[in-house]
Amino acid sequence: MKNPQIPIAREGYPFIAFAFLVCIVIALLGYDLLALASLVLAGIVLFFFRDPERVSPDEDDVVVAPADGKVILIEKVFDDQYVNEHVYKVSIFMNVFNVHVNRIPFPGKVKKIDYSPGKFYAANTELGAMHNEKCGVVITTPSQRSFAVVQVAGMLACRIVCWAEKGDEVRRGERFGLIRFGSRVDLYLPQQLQMEVSVGQRVKAGETILGYLPQ
Repeated sequence: MKNPQIPIAREGYPFIAFAFLVCIVIALLGYDLLALASLVLAGIVLFFFRDPERVSPDEDDVVVAPADGKVILIEKVFDDQYVNEHVYKVSIFMNVFNVHVNRIPFPGKVKKIDYSPGKFYAANTELGAMHNEKCGVVITTPSQRSFAVVQVAGMLACRIVCWAEKGDEVRRGERFGLIRFGSRVDLYLPQQLQMEVSVGQRVKAGETILGYLPQ
């Protein structure tokens, strides 16, 4: 696992540098209004890739949000792709104004990384959940339960970035990846979870408690 440079995610450096370079070139050519507009755009790009520090709860049984955004789905389903059991599926939608760095919701060991390419439907739709590009990180907890945190690309996403690798020991609140330009994160959690969030609630990655998982 690698940590991006604080307070800006490392993967944003090329986009930020290009945006400010374009702004400088336009300013040197004397197009003042266009330079001002490009400066605003560069600021938006910089804002998108921000990566603030977060302080996670230290209780052993706490599950925290893996992403900033809005909870758009909580349901009981049978997951036959990642953990092969009945689970709570919790979906968090990130708009372009949210922090897009994703964090580990619960400590454990990475069992597998399941990446699949796909299409680019709106991330907050069922089509997006089913057919978009996605990367699932399956983690085994110290008590040998399994859960998955799945990065799903959005309509404007260019790339899913996942720093986790099979065999990694991961900590609650640790950064494990990001998704560029609008997306969602789906969680597949054991049904023993005591749920503490509801649909429509805003959450913060690494800090907001989604629920409690008995050991």
